[in-house]
Amino acid sequence: MNGSTLVGALVVGLAVGAMGRLVVPGRTVAPVWLTLALGVAAALLGAIVVGLVDTGPGGPAVWPLVVQSGFAAVAVVLAVLAAGRPAPGKEPPPRPGARRREGS
Repeated sequence: MNGSTLVGALVVGLAVGAMGRLVVPGRTVAPVWLTLALGVAAALLGAIVVGLVDTGPGGPAVWPLVVQSGFAAVAVVLAVLAAGRPAPGKEPPPRPGARRREGS
């Protein structure tokens, strides 16, 4: 595994981790840093798998990108779904400076 593979896995993992939160609608409990970290970790795992399976330099250059993206996407979606949603009526505390809702 060379430097460009690691940088590619980092970029793919961050991109998929950031976009992964958009796949599952509504608020989630999983923090953004967790989805980004899981995206990077899974993309690195995908790069390792491609490195182990790769039989020679004749393969398409897109193959590692596809595998890394797939691993990262699955990991992020599973993490967001596993974290769940806030319980009804148990919303997180308001952020500092946030406006209160009318009727509360």
